[in-house]
Amino acid sequence: MKIINENMKLVDFPAWSGAKDTKKTIIENNMAEDFDAMIEELYPGGLINTELNDILWFEFEWIYESLGIDEE
Repeated sequence: MKIINENMKLVDFPAWSGAKDTKKTIIENNMAEDFDAMIEELYPGGLINTELNDILWFEFEWIYESLGIDEE
């Protein structure tokens, strides 16, 4: 079964494992709305929770670069 939540925002997403750190960094840099817009544009059909979590966890460098977040 594939469940897609089209209305969830990053701040409400229950990230787990390594994705928690990426989520926290995005929010601390006030880029949550920009991240939401980027994901909506790239995945207009939505994502399941595991897909979004994997993006946050494993693609953090790309996310930070795309949002202009300095990793330091």
